[in-house]
Amino acid sequence: MKAKLIAVGERAPRWVTEGFGEYQKRLSHWLPLDLVEVEPGLRGKGRDAARAMHDEGARVIAALPKNALVVTLDGRGRTWSSEQLAQRLEHWRAQGRDLAFLIGGPEGHAPEVIARGDESWSLGPLTLPHMLVRLVVAEQLYRAAALLANHPYHRA
Repeated sequence: MKAKLIAVGERAPRWVTEGFGEYQKRLSHWLPLDLVEVEPGLRGKGRDAARAMHDEGARVIAALPKNALVVTLDGRGRTWSSEQLAQRLEHWRAQGRDLAFLIGGPEGHAPEVIARGDESWSLGPLTLPHMLVRLVVAEQLYRAAALLANHPYHRA
């Protein structure tokens, strides 16, 4: 099983790139994780935010791996403890499908992206910068995989 993190936005700050790379490397033998950056829609004076979100959504859907189980990152999704995320990861592995985790743009996901999702995951009630979400998702996936492997990284 492989995973993709498909994220709206480009040119992450160096600290995000380095942090994500560290967890990507750690995950490589348990859950290979690739980052796919999707160009954001055009925003600004005189631009339609709904159109930008629709354009992003089309690019996100086009980037999905065939037959992947899709998990949208959304504030209205389900929250999981680290242990519960490990259980979800075990469940996803049993399905034998690749995974795609989706991070939307400033307004969130387009309705067609939400409709395509199999599950929706909320990192909690805080509003987080989307670049930071990349790093948090990678770390939490590593923590979940480490829990399943009885690795001492997670010491609850």
